[in-house]
Amino acid sequence: MSSGFSFIAARAGGARQGIEEFHILNMFDHKKGRCNMPAATIRLFLIHGDPKRLRTAEISNWNGKAFAAPRTEFDLFLKREEGGQSGVYILTGTHPDTEAPTAYIGEAEVLRDRMKAHKDKEFWVQAIAFVSKDENLTKAHIRFLEGRLITEAQQIGRFTLDNGQASGSKLPESDRADMEVFLDKIRQLLPVLGSELLTPIVKHETSAKSTGDLTCTIKGLEAKGNRTSTGFVVYADSHAVLKERPSAAKQHAMVVENRKKLVSNGTLVQDGDHYRFTKNTEFSSPSAAAAVVHGGGANGLLVWKDRRGRPLKEIEEEGSNN
Repeated sequence: MSSGFSFIAARAGGARQGIEEFHILNMFDHKKGRCNMPAATIRLFLIHGDPKRLRTAEISNWNGKAFAAPRTEFDLFLKREEGGQSGVYILTGTHPDTEAPTAYIGEAEVLRDRMKAHKDKEFWVQAIAFVSKDENLTKAHIRFLEGRLITEAQQIGRFTLDNGQASGSKLPESDRADMEVFLDKIRQLLPVLGSELLTPIVKHETSAKSTGDLTCTIKGLEAKGNRTSTGFVVYADSHAVLKERPSAAKQHAMVVENRKKLVSNGTLVQDGDHYRFTKNTEFSSPSAAAAVVHGGGANGLLVWKDRRGRPLKEIEEEGSNN
């Protein structure tokens, strides 16, 4: 579910212990003014009663099923009945050298046989797999899904992929339509299972109707961004100061370190006397985003402003009062 969508979930009354039911009432694109996915009921089964441990997820009126587990329960994950089926899987974690969010996307006709070979990959801490309850996913189907997942994850850019290529597969038109529906369900379930792999960073819309963008200015430079469901995004082509404040090294060492990482991974590139963002970049908060732009500590609630010059703090206070 992309940033800018409303995600409303409610626990169903009377659910048995270990089972949670969530009703996705609306996923609404506030900028485009339309609903992007149909309403759905998601059924989570917590095998041990703990939402971070082994669990399964299903969507009403869908023939697919997801199961997920932390690396510490990988053996239990593989022993499940679903592990003997064909499907696609995702391993996620943090790269030990770069500390960048990293993922591996794969497919297998027998999931457990292929996935157990990934125990030698150090980075991953969570495994998620998707199968068909009807056991009717063919090799062509799962290769198609793998290819689409890799392409979409690369386009979104939240994770660095440990495998950058997929063979993909050509399918008859009817099968391709079925797999696109399957892919939609994967998109719905991943955030519920704790993964933002396919959650797009909000795209910057330049049309005259786009009035919600916020601006942060310093020394004649300008950055544009906005809140997302998971933090704050700074849009591509925004600017940041080239040099940090003299006090930043001591008072805001994390800001300096973060800017270095953004330069090293190509997110910030020098453009004359300033840095330029090469892509939409999400931060944990408005202040974290503003600090990178300013080259030192900054109160994001005050420095991000709308077209009328109102700071984010005032905008949100007005919204809560209406």
